[in-house]
Amino acid sequence: MAKAIMIQGTMSNAGKSILAAGLCRIFKQDGYRVAPFKSQNMALNSYITREGLEMGRAQVVQAEAAGTEPSVLMNPILLKPSSETGSQVIVNGEVWRTMSAREYFKIKKTLIPHILRAYEELAESYDIIVIEGAGSPAEINLKADDIVNMGLAKLLDAPVLLVGDIDRGGVFAQLVGTVMLLEEEERRRIRGLIINKFRGDQTILNPGIEMLQRYIPNPVVGVVPYMDLDIEDEDSLSEKLENRGKQAPVDIAVIRFPRLSNFTDFDVFSQRKSMAVRYVSRPEQLKTPDMIILPGTKSTVSDLLWMRQNGLEAKIQRAAEAGTIVLGICGGYQMLGESLRDDLGIEADMPEGKTQIRGMGLLPIRTEFCREKTRTRKQGIIGSTSGRLSALEGAAVSGYEIHMGESSGEVGWISLADAKQDGCCLGNVYGTYLHGFFDSAQIMERLEAILLAEKGMTPDAAGQWDRNAYKEKQYDRLADTLRAHLDMEAVYGMLKG
Repeated sequence: MAKAIMIQGTMSNAGKSILAAGLCRIFKQDGYRVAPFKSQNMALNSYITREGLEMGRAQVVQAEAAGTEPSVLMNPILLKPSSETGSQVIVNGEVWRTMSAREYFKIKKTLIPHILRAYEELAESYDIIVIEGAGSPAEINLKADDIVNMGLAKLLDAPVLLVGDIDRGGVFAQLVGTVMLLEEEERRRIRGLIINKFRGDQTILNPGIEMLQRYIPNPVVGVVPYMDLDIEDEDSLSEKLENRGKQAPVDIAVIRFPRLSNFTDFDVFSQRKSMAVRYVSRPEQLKTPDMIILPGTKSTVSDLLWMRQNGLEAKIQRAAEAGTIVLGICGGYQMLGESLRDDLGIEADMPEGKTQIRGMGLLPIRTEFCREKTRTRKQGIIGSTSGRLSALEGAAVSGYEIHMGESSGEVGWISLADAKQDGCCLGNVYGTYLHGFFDSAQIMERLEAILLAEKGMTPDAAGQWDRNAYKEKQYDRLADTLRAHLDMEAVYGMLKG
């Protein structure tokens, strides 16, 4: 059976996911068969496996770093928030039910057998499993029914590394407070502390580390610097959504829906110096981009009405009329159509007494929501294409679909390998159900050339769109940094017990 090590954090976004990915990469480099595991993930960024099962993207990233195929065994429970107090509960990759938080907390311990079966199946095939916790283990109102932090560590008898985020300040209070709120048995499980996202001169930090040990006995096994890496981030707190930094000739505006999902679709733009993404949530932020993207969303109707109420819908419609490229993916594609119909009550935020609302009217399609969730991977070829993106015609594309509705009308922009059709285009407005659309090398090379040519520019160089090779370099950089700043001898000692 595999050895296990667990990464827990003092709070959300402390860096658990990235550190787990880094350890997966190190263990792979050292010749071990390694897999990630997270018993329960809450995220709107999800992924479809080869088997058509749905899992959180953090474990996909970690599996890539480990050099292994993503499997739903790595994330047996996925919660996808659908409202302020409710989530779609996905168990073993399939929709189980939609529940309020209160309902879920009452029954979640009944899911432990699913968690243990998934873990045990992984443990039979791998040497090391890197387990990721969620949020903080010191949420004292939730501890009694915990299945993802110390509760899971106890079930699996896993040693724990506790991570604190110094970039936000208060890291010593984070670490001491978290440890002090744990039971004695739980404190003993913490074999080491990691201070993450450090900037500056560590000699200034060292006296604080020495004083920290007066309050808690757990040793500090690493001070990890703030890392400038381009690795997918599934967290809604991601800095990528804050429009920091990058300026480039090509300006791409992505609508930041309240229930934005799969924003990792746009990570590929960071690979080229000529293209920059801005996330837009107010009309005055839209300005005059070269392209507007309506991304995926967990609540299509709710987010369309949000745009209608705050004025973004009208602004996008005017931009489309003026010739701006507008492209929708999944829920964003559905919004671009003429109507959205929900006779079955799938979308919780449909206006009272209505089963249908108008869409944005930019594409000649109609969407009807259905109970069966589409989960599939697809490959295809871009067909006849109108407007400014006509040079995409004939490009190969691949990706995956995750949606609850079906669209009809003038569908057929993309010819899929299974003889079906996807997407629609009219003028300079385009839509597709395919997440990962921009990961296609042919799509991105041609798109960049189109948008730069309109500015009298050309791409820096050809042949740089090997997305997988680019990600591999990022994982290696991550591993190199962790090796330099973590006591890996201590980490291996924890694995040996």
